[in-house]
Amino acid sequence: MKRVRVNGLRIFQCAAILVAGLASSSAWAGWYNNGKVLLTGGVFTVDGAGGGGAVPWATISGYETRDGINGSAGFTYVNLPALQVSFYGVNVGFYDRLELSYVDSRLSLNLPNLQTVALVLDAVDLGDSVGTDVWNSTLPMQTYGVKLRLFGDAVYTSDSWIPQVSIGGLYKVNGNKELVKTLGADKTKDYEIYLAATKILFPLSTLVNVTARYTSANEDGLTGFGYCHNNGLGTGDCKNKRKVRAEVSIAHLVAKNTAIGGEWQQHGNNTGGQSININGLNLTTITNVLSNLGLDLGDSLKQKNEGDWYDLFMAYAPNKHISFTVAYLMFGNISVAPDQNGFYFSTHLTF
Repeated sequence: MKRVRVNGLRIFQCAAILVAGLASSSAWAGWYNNGKVLLTGGVFTVDGAGGGGAVPWATISGYETRDGINGSAGFTYVNLPALQVSFYGVNVGFYDRLELSYVDSRLSLNLPNLQTVALVLDAVDLGDSVGTDVWNSTLPMQTYGVKLRLFGDAVYTSDSWIPQVSIGGLYKVNGNKELVKTLGADKTKDYEIYLAATKILFPLSTLVNVTARYTSANEDGLTGFGYCHNNGLGTGDCKNKRKVRAEVSIAHLVAKNTAIGGEWQQHGNNTGGQSININGLNLTTITNVLSNLGLDLGDSLKQKNEGDWYDLFMAYAPNKHISFTVAYLMFGNISVAPDQNGFYFSTHLTF
């Protein structure tokens, strides 16, 4: 099998070394600032931005005020019945105005139906062309992000009904081009733009965030962007039409260092109902051949309708340097895997 070369981990390691060097230097001491209220910068999202687990907030990550800089590093692990995802990333907040972020992610698909296809394709030397693996098919992705606070202050203007509003951009690059195409996506890399509004209601100890994201992503981009609905002959309709999707987060502070809440993230349904593809051909014919050989896969190679993402979370921050988040995830269908509900663990370091 061909190995996909992704430099994201190397970039992350270099960034971590750079941040560590800055943190130990005398120059960093003059820039460092952590004056914001505990947990108000959010935790490390799967996209790298400050916010909830999946939804970026208008707040700038970290605890810096407008007088300094604060850096963060995060790790997230998602465990679902048929897949696992890990996220490693860093971000930096500048003067409570600008945020830069980077995340390297790995989605592992442990699906018997895909493994069967991979075994057959390996036997005829076609495995490399579709990016599948007999034991574990992996989709790596790198996400580069930027967020700019436009107006408002969620923390220091709590007596005003005007929320903090930020605009952000994400550029996502999927490293397994062949597997993304096999799963029916049109593109392996694309950009997203979002507008987030966050309001902290201090009398209720509650944060409310609403985000509008302009995107064509399939499963947050982990399985590509857009769709190619083919006719079984290697030709068909390929589009990457972006739409605005809604996202909501609500977090309630039950103690000064503990928050509970939930999120909803609207998703599209670009590839639902379509068979996975091999070199532009869908697998309807191949499925019939496998059935004749005693390998009856039925509709298991058809993409399920993509579901919205929901989660219920608890975040705990013993101090301003570390926080932990656990969540129960309700992701619905992902690619050819139905009913993907499971658990999420994340740790967020700030310095």
